[in-house]
Amino acid sequence: MPGYLEFELAKAADVIVRQLLKLKAGESFLITADTESDWRTVEATARAAQAVDAKVAVMLHSTPPGYGKVADPYLPDPVKVAIPNCDAWVEFNYAWLLYSTPWDEAMKPEGRTRYLCLVGMDAPMMVRCIGKINFPILVEFMKKVSNMTHKAKKMRITTPAGTDIAFENDPKRPVLCETGVADTPGAHFLTGQILWVPFEHTINGTIVFDGSFSGGGIAELGVLREPVMLEVKKGKIVAVKGGREAKIVEKWLADFKDPNMYNMAHLCYGFNPGAKLTGVCLEDERVWGATEWGLGNQGPMFKGTAGSASSHADGICLNSSVWLDGEEIMHEGKLIHPELAKYAQKLGKQ
Repeated sequence: MPGYLEFELAKAADVIVRQLLKLKAGESFLITADTESDWRTVEATARAAQAVDAKVAVMLHSTPPGYGKVADPYLPDPVKVAIPNCDAWVEFNYAWLLYSTPWDEAMKPEGRTRYLCLVGMDAPMMVRCIGKINFPILVEFMKKVSNMTHKAKKMRITTPAGTDIAFENDPKRPVLCETGVADTPGAHFLTGQILWVPFEHTINGTIVFDGSFSGGGIAELGVLREPVMLEVKKGKIVAVKGGREAKIVEKWLADFKDPNMYNMAHLCYGFNPGAKLTGVCLEDERVWGATEWGLGNQGPMFKGTAGSASSHADGICLNSSVWLDGEEIMHEGKLIHPELAKYAQKLGKQ
């Protein structure tokens, strides 16, 4: 008997292999997963890769207790060796290997690995966020937003929940437009996200996470029951305010005894038409009209100054309003810039 969404999942896996990774016959292709991963995504992607005559390896291991370098002591040596020694790697792990030491090794400038981050993805998410996406229109829209953001010198973001944060952009730093295409060595992510790092010392104000918070361990809170408020000065968290969940975040940060965990690591827009708030970071940070802030470890692809940290976390601000050099382009999650609004309408988000 066919499984749930089996046909739709096969299509999404084919998109991953042929359109996103552009996997070729004879290439070494690695899929990693832990014991909390959705095996259906792994199996469908492995089948699609085998169909193009790639050399497929699937590595399943126990789930580490946290993300990034927290996972290092728990990873089997074969996994550590395989990651930087393959042509393409899809990560379906629930507890991310993103920002772990093997990931760092694979992402070195001289590395060969094309990495596609699909952490925490389950079958329904893979169908709605990959299989059903109008990629040509979405990519055109995202590139337009990326270019506008890259040109902006000063920005402000607010939300109905209380976010009010301002900062200045560095024109020399990249604005990473994550279309999902992973055809070059380095880090690539699920489509529908635009990421960058402002001048860290200019980030000042209040950030209120009212969507979800993902930090691993006790801070893997998922969908938040109550807002978590961060007071930020010169790119560093100086206070965490709120109720029970805010206290969990506060303790989690303090327990690392690592001052770099208080750094604002990156910022992103969420623009995947199929994404919905589920508590899984991969999807939540692509919810249409949301903005997301990363804390702690800062990946080298951002060209920032915050550097490495013991771990990483991501928090979601829903229904964001965005100003570029004083012009509001998005109001509470709805695109109001005339040209961008037309794209949103075509994508069914207006």
